[in-house]
Amino acid sequence: MRQGPEIWIRGPVTAPEPPGTGAARRFSWVGAHGGAGVSTLAAVYGGQDCGRAWPGPADPASVLLVARTHAAGLAAAARTVEDFRRGRAPAGLGLHAVVLVADAPGRLPRPLARSVGLLESAVEVHRVPWVTGWRLGEAGTGPPRGTDPLIRLTRPVRRPPPCSAVRG
Repeated sequence: MRQGPEIWIRGPVTAPEPPGTGAARRFSWVGAHGGAGVSTLAAVYGGQDCGRAWPGPADPASVLLVARTHAAGLAAAARTVEDFRRGRAPAGLGLHAVVLVADAPGRLPRPLARSVGLLESAVEVHRVPWVTGWRLGEAGTGPPRGTDPLIRLTRPVRRPPPCSAVRG
């Protein structure tokens, strides 16, 4: 672990985990509407791509609901959040967060920003900015800047070493 003055600002800096040391991803990406970006997000952040369908019995039960930031997308997300709130989602599923994918570059118009604020008052919301490369089919470029909380949420969980590796 590297230490220095930045430890007080950002916390300890650790080396990245070697590939294969994390547990499987624990989220199912579900689209609130068609074209929300579920497949792209699952490819970039990992996790189960469920499209617009509810996760099945073999899929992770924790849902990341995906919607675009246009009016129809935000309305679809609000309806699905309400379905979870009223217990109309399939039994055993839990809504972990809503992931809003920008539908265009730039700032949201005020009415859409208000809709986002309403969602944020009800559930954890992560925003993903406009990525031109994704529009061109270049999802392999990695997560965009400004999505660190979503990266931390979706990264693999560290597994403790197996009992046989621990010596007393």
